Amino acid sequence: MTTEDDNRPIRRRVTLTGISSRAWEHPADRGALTALRELRGFDDVVKAFFGMWNERAFRLAFLANAIRVDHRQYPRVYQRFTEAATTLDVAELPNLFVAQSPMINGQAIGIDKPFIVITTAAVEKLDDDELRALLGHEIGHVRSGHAVYKTIMMILTKWAANLSWLPVGAIALRAIIAAMFEWWRKAELSADRAGLLAGQDPSASTRLLMKLAGGGDLSQIDTAAFLEQAAEYEGGGDLRDSFLKLGMTAYSSHPVPVARAADLRKWIDSGEYAAILGGDYPRRDGDGNASVTEDVKAAANSYRETFNTSQDPLVGLLRKLGDGAADLAGSAARGARNFGSKGARREDDTPPA
Repeated sequence: MTTEDDNRPIRRRVTLTGISSRAWEHPADRGALTALRELRGFDDVVKAFFGMWNERAFRLAFLANAIRVDHRQYPRVYQRFTEAATTLDVAELPNLFVAQSPMINGQAIGIDKPFIVITTAAVEKLDDDELRALLGHEIGHVRSGHAVYKTIMMILTKWAANLSWLPVGAIALRAIIAAMFEWWRKAELSADRAGLLAGQDPSASTRLLMKLAGGGDLSQIDTAAFLEQAAEYEGGGDLRDSFLKLGMTAYSSHPVPVARAADLRKWIDSGEYAAILGGDYPRRDGDGNASVTEDVKAAANSYRETFNTSQDPLVGLLRKLGDGAADLAGSAARGARNFGSKGARREDDTPPA
């Protein structure tokens, strides 16, 4: 088990009173979820799950096969859990379980009353600050309502295989699954921000992602080199690498750790993180006034900015093609205007019959 270094300075965390989940949600997360809800047939799928999902049985399985965390069981984990919840101003803690696994992981599960599960590897390999960030990440999922749709996603992927014999049903289901994967990846970026706000320690959040990528021994890993990997992943190689990355991520629920670290760094550098710690953030009492239209616009702007700033070779090629098409269209428009003005002058110069 890893604990906090006694020589490490005590970090004072700001309690984010009344903070809305909108404060940490990636704009593409909100926009993708909005688009997902507009997808034809999606509402019917959600209603079907609410009618069929036996959450009690699922919770009972973890009650039987995992350790429920409280002040008596895994007290260190419970203390970090309460600290993360307090910082995010969450009064009612969801149930938390520790399940046996050699992989560092966590998940928020459930529809009516979501609960959180982390692995024994997370307990053993993460120090207190990293563990607080992981627990804040999962609390962020719960507060953002992600657990409901992630639970549906888990079961839909199993359904897809069973419906492969039914072409129409499989196509419709796969379209919904593809859209949900895109949303899920953006939801992970949102939860990373929630984890950072819960711990308010950027280095701990980065270390967490490093451990997710390469295990628990950070004495063999360098933060700067890890972030260099992120830059190389985003912009290195050629078109072949771009297509390989598309294949890697299209049906993946999580962005790769280096990409998550880079995105979190960009969010910090944008000034939004510091602004929230300074008290400039949306409150829960204003959630009812949030505009769906504005969410969609913000998502579109986010995708546009990503497209315009991406160093990926394929995206760079598409930008060049777009610029070339725009130049061609502009030249054609100017040519048409010049031709029209010349024709008009010729008509003016023609003597009357």
